[in-house]
Amino acid sequence: MNKRLEKLRSRLTEKAIDGILITQPDNRRYLSGFHGTAGYLIITARRAILATDFRYTEQAKEEAPDFTVKQITGNLEKWFPGLAGDMGIKRLGFEGRDVAFSFHRQIIDALKKKKYSVKLVPIEGLVEDIRAVKGPEEIEFIAKASAITDASFEDIESKLKAGMTENQVAWELEKAMREGGSEYLPFDIIVASGPNASLPHAKPTDRAIKAGESIVIDMGARYKGYASDLSRTVCVGGPDTKLKEVYNIVLKAQTAAAEAISKGMTGNHADKIARDLINKAGYGEAFGHSLGHGVGLAAHEQPRLGTLSKDRLTDGMVFTIEPGIYLSGWGGVRIEDTVVMERGKVKMITKARKMTC
Repeated sequence: MNKRLEKLRSRLTEKAIDGILITQPDNRRYLSGFHGTAGYLIITARRAILATDFRYTEQAKEEAPDFTVKQITGNLEKWFPGLAGDMGIKRLGFEGRDVAFSFHRQIIDALKKKKYSVKLVPIEGLVEDIRAVKGPEEIEFIAKASAITDASFEDIESKLKAGMTENQVAWELEKAMREGGSEYLPFDIIVASGPNASLPHAKPTDRAIKAGESIVIDMGARYKGYASDLSRTVCVGGPDTKLKEVYNIVLKAQTAAAEAISKGMTGNHADKIARDLINKAGYGEAFGHSLGHGVGLAAHEQPRLGTLSKDRLTDGMVFTIEPGIYLSGWGGVRIEDTVVMERGKVKMITKARKMTC
């Protein structure tokens, strides 16, 4: 954990910030190792405090050895101003994307009542940018989550048959992943068949699956806190001509992107590789989402691979490549893999089989 704190402290110095208040749960876990669901980190150049309540103090002491654990009770006014003052903080960064207006108000009021002069400075993406580059252990955890996902998908795919409902398939997938070693799932499973597959984020329903139609499955497991993300499009009874056409376009776009993405490339450049192929095939308007996103403690994090992304890809980044085509009234196709940038090129982490059309 020390290296993560060193990186953060270096960023704080660059921004002339005396300390930072960490409230976002994944950032709290990433920096401290603390898995509990309640608590705050206050980090300065010399000190690192984990403030949590009685329920978690023993857990925090065990999981966050680089932090001084402070047990807190009551509202913010009772403990925060004194702690900030004791740490010598004059300019305090806070996570602008995570802190609600009401909580921001509470901090200001608490400081005023105790007559502490602390300037609050909104900081966005500071820890998330550090998290974007994974260490070997993090990549190992994502690979384990991916292996659970792959095995669960292939097991259930072999049992798919017409007449099963989307909800039944989703439950079988969830059960298989949990029995395979997954912690709580990083996101709700998508099973979308026929016309429902035209919705990129469809919810499973009681619709019965029919032979010959596309079935989009989007699933992920979690291991040691780290997520995987996998999408496959399958078909019961063999795809028709239309499904073969659309599937092969999406597969070609994904393959081209995976082969061409390299170290130093921006997220919008990566997105363009796949998007140009889908545009050329005449389905550009049917690919309405970004090519991919980072995967880690969160199912969606830095970097972003999309038309507006300037994120620069580098070794150690783990992200998805997931082009898709969605046609209202017909269905859709999405093929997604979790990958890692290694030695300047993309390496597949998820390896579940794909349809042959």
